[in-house]
Amino acid sequence: MTAVLAAAGVLLVGGCSSGGGSGGAPTAPWAESASPGASAGASASASAEAVAPATGSVTVVRSVAQGLKSPWGLAALPDGGGLLVSDRDDGTISKVDERTGKITELGTVSGVAAAGEGGLLGIALSPGFASDHMIYAYFTSASDNRIVRMLWDANKPAGEQLGAPDTIFKGIPKGFIHNGGRIAFGPDGMLYAGAGESGRRGLAQDKGSLGGKILRLTPEGDPAPGNPFPNSPVYTYGHRNVQGLAWDDKQRLFASEFGQDTWDELNAVKPGGDYGWPNAEGRSGDPKYVNPIAQWHTDEASPSGIAYVNGVIWMAALKGQRLWRVPLRGTTAAAAPQAFLTGEYGRLRTVVAAGGDKLWLVTSNTDGRGRPKAGDDRILELKVK
Repeated sequence: MTAVLAAAGVLLVGGCSSGGGSGGAPTAPWAESASPGASAGASASASAEAVAPATGSVTVVRSVAQGLKSPWGLAALPDGGGLLVSDRDDGTISKVDERTGKITELGTVSGVAAAGEGGLLGIALSPGFASDHMIYAYFTSASDNRIVRMLWDANKPAGEQLGAPDTIFKGIPKGFIHNGGRIAFGPDGMLYAGAGESGRRGLAQDKGSLGGKILRLTPEGDPAPGNPFPNSPVYTYGHRNVQGLAWDDKQRLFASEFGQDTWDELNAVKPGGDYGWPNAEGRSGDPKYVNPIAQWHTDEASPSGIAYVNGVIWMAALKGQRLWRVPLRGTTAAAAPQAFLTGEYGRLRTVVAAGGDKLWLVTSNTDGRGRPKAGDDRILELKVK
């Protein structure tokens, strides 16, 4: 394995971005090893894998749609059928025609109680969407965070196309902050959810609590078979606020996580792993905690959505207002992360693979913390490498 690099003061050159955005290493050190006790065998295995180029590029192809209000989750319909986007504050789901940019509201998700960082958050399509037309959503209610599924009937009038939400999982702690909210179906057909600790740090280390966890569920909302803790939906613990989930081409899961004042994280997810919060933020010398594969100062990241494309994790940054590129060697970072679009589109919330070398990117300037301008927020189509 190549030696671990210290990115402080290092600048990688060779990337480009639309409009002159910068590409550079974070000022924080980054880590190759997912845990301090990684074995030599694991290192050799990672070294044998194909490695993405150390530097890349981002080109903004077009603005697909703009004028969105507090967008959060994004789900691409099959066969270029459009993009579904959730509105955190109004609790609506809309369809965006990816060719014309036309926005059509499907309906309002009943039961959403938006406040602070809570509201209608992540959305995902059922693995059997082509036949069952079910949309899953994670939202903050008056009492908790929960996951529901709804039938979408496109033959009904606009605004009335969503069926009543069927709650499949509830009881995730809610708060004014740290509600998590990202959901995604994995290659195994199970539903994964990032749950924040709602501002109550102790929940993250309590395996009996749903807060500060990555959860793994069946599509019906039961604890998934093979979970590391018997009869529990908990997949990993010790998290502060997970908002990004993505799998590589070998079905390995990665997650992004908000730190507090010092380090934000990109993690390779190990079933049953303890990711340290609140006892560790960023890299730790304690072998019982899983170390991040990359870390950033919080003003450079505050990460939300992530996506995997051709050996690279792409990570949207809110406070950092940039898109981070992290090339992989197995479950380690192969080179220092590289930044694109810095400050060009404001806060970046969600990034989704769009097939081939394309990404969908959602901005987040109307979330109460950004500085919205005319036309914000928007969905961008990017070409990346």
